[in-house]
Amino acid sequence: MTVTPIIQFGTSRFLQAHADLFISDARAEGQDVGPITVVQTSGAASRAGRLAAFDGRPIPIVVRGLENGKAIDRTEYTRSIVRGLSAAADWPEVERIFVEEAKLAISNTAEVGYDMPEGETIGESVPASFPAKLTKLLHARFHRTGEPIAIFPGELITQNGTVLKGICIGLAERSGLAPAFREWLTEKVLWANTLVDRIVSAPIEPVGAVAEPYALWAIETQPGLVMPAVHRCIRPVSELATTERLKLFILNLGHTCLAERWLVDRRPEEETVREILAVADIRAWLDGIYDGEVLPVFAAAGIAEAPEYRRTVMERFLNPFLDHRLREIAGNHLAKKERRIGGLSKLAAEAAPGLRMPTLAAIAASGVSVRG
Repeated sequence: MTVTPIIQFGTSRFLQAHADLFISDARAEGQDVGPITVVQTSGAASRAGRLAAFDGRPIPIVVRGLENGKAIDRTEYTRSIVRGLSAAADWPEVERIFVEEAKLAISNTAEVGYDMPEGETIGESVPASFPAKLTKLLHARFHRTGEPIAIFPGELITQNGTVLKGICIGLAERSGLAPAFREWLTEKVLWANTLVDRIVSAPIEPVGAVAEPYALWAIETQPGLVMPAVHRCIRPVSELATTERLKLFILNLGHTCLAERWLVDRRPEEETVREILAVADIRAWLDGIYDGEVLPVFAAAGIAEAPEYRRTVMERFLNPFLDHRLREIAGNHLAKKERRIGGLSKLAAEAAPGLRMPTLAAIAASGVSVRG
């Protein structure tokens, strides 16, 4: 049976078009990385067909969009996944692979993947939550080999590696596991902080996806941490704060501004980002926010790559193949406004005191949150 030095928690089409594809590309270039065993952590019956299809077959990734102003429409293939297992049905084999084969683990279980039942602890049975499953697997590795391992979480949580580490150590303590294990979690497990970015717009059944050309896996460097592969889309960074600010205050904030117009103007229910930006006055309105209220903050903060990132964001917004509906973006609108506009306002207060941001201030204060 094929040995898999990478174990992945999460079966999402996002990972198929992101980390799995990057590792596949690296293997094709001759890099000694992978292959991958994928583990379904949720137990959802709806994913059974997808799980069964992780059998070594090439997985099609249709890449469509704008790249440097040119329309792209090509098919790439992920060939790095050789096995799919269910944590619920295949726990002994999941544990064996994690303990005996894995050199690194990848996860993308969505933001709710870190949620746990109140008071959950580690016992004899398979735990319910992903952090508890991971802690149980790490405990087995500690006892049987004690070999180091690197964890690369992909959940969209700031400092996701640090957060996951804290959860696992807290679980170990609450479960009464030995202090030596908690020390091992700190000294022998490398918890990477990462940021993932790619719009994956549609699934291909049973496996595969449609994705935009842009892709990024930013990984914060630390002593002893080796990148999962060398790839143009895998970017080692000394700190993630700049990358996070670019994404949050340009891409995500732009989405929130457009969602505000969609809500306030009661625009068509199925309208997409591309369609609303085809309206000349709305495009000019968003450009004005970027030029007058966003980019000056980045300039004052010394983040020189902001104008180029803004250019790539507009290409992504105008992707002729992507139907990114504003009703989907408008979910949790008040919370998004606080995190995105409020966060930029805090940065402005530090880097550019006195800068006026009248349009963003009006959006933040509007109180609009749902479709009327």
